[in-house]
Amino acid sequence: MVGSQQGVRAMLVLSRKKGERIMIGDKIVITVLEVKGDRVRLGIEAPDDVGIWRQEIYEVPIAAVPDIPPEEPSDSGTPKGE
Repeated sequence: MVGSQQGVRAMLVLSRKKGERIMIGDKIVITVLEVKGDRVRLGIEAPDDVGIWRQEIYEVPIAAVPDIPPEEPSDSGTPKGE
């Protein structure tokens, strides 16, 4: 684990090669798909209820996100238009 300060979690640092995986719990798998220069492509398998965001997107203030009206729930459970 790399440096730990009071109230801050330590970071686990791992080295992986193309095709190798990292497991987070028993439901999240991160696979190294490609390494080119200073760029790494990762594949992430996770349950639908787990949000996966790039940090620069996650940190965008809510006020900067345009209003998107929520979908109206269907009474019958059948998709609209059917």
